[in-house]
Amino acid sequence: MRTAVITIVAGRHDHLVRQRAALDGPERHVVVAMGKSEGEQCRHVLGDTSDVIAIENQPEGLPLARARNTGARHALDADAELLVFLDVDCIPGPTLLERYEAAGGGAPALLCGPVAYLPPAPADGYPPAGLHSLATPHPARPVPPDGEVRRGDEHALFWTLSFAVTATNWQRVGGFCEDYVGYGGEDTDFGQIAKRLGVDLWWVGGAWAYHQHHPSESPPVRHLADILRNAPCSTDVGDGGR
Repeated sequence: MRTAVITIVAGRHDHLVRQRAALDGPERHVVVAMGKSEGEQCRHVLGDTSDVIAIENQPEGLPLARARNTGARHALDADAELLVFLDVDCIPGPTLLERYEAAGGGAPALLCGPVAYLPPAPADGYPPAGLHSLATPHPARPVPPDGEVRRGDEHALFWTLSFAVTATNWQRVGGFCEDYVGYGGEDTDFGQIAKRLGVDLWWVGGAWAYHQHHPSESPPVRHLADILRNAPCSTDVGDGGR
């Protein structure tokens, strides 16, 4: 199966380099940089190991939905059969791609692997092996045993940190709604459209991603303006512009 890993980037270049180092197979790594200068920085740190595409930012906020759609189009133009989306914070586990590829031949589904959270990196960085023993799984999402695919209909749990979708199912759902700009909403919209179209949500055991530590806040107060601006898009989920 021809697989492409798609990552959207606005900073956190150390995280990006660690992610790229963990991808050592034949898969295509598509990096969509949000901003021209961001594209230059990504090319500098990655060299020619990844396909770096730069898109313009929007004054309202980061164009997260458009960036993911841009990465998907690039991968599909290169004949990718499976699209694996990883946030820049995520280091893929050694079996992530293998498990996603094995699950990708089933019925129409979005594929989500478990995500575990790492503590702050030591001075010399995270070790190249043994991340699983350092990380804590997200407490609110399923963690099937390695090799098991848990078929369910919990589309409200869909998230973009780590997920995979076949080219056919991506085209069926239609990508992310680009009416959403900045933080919040486009992932919920995508999951609900998939549900409406009969595309299930499956949790893929063993497709681990390890989320690198960075400061965060809960609730996300600094994103309040984005959330309020995107709220009208969510009042009629599934009918946004694509």
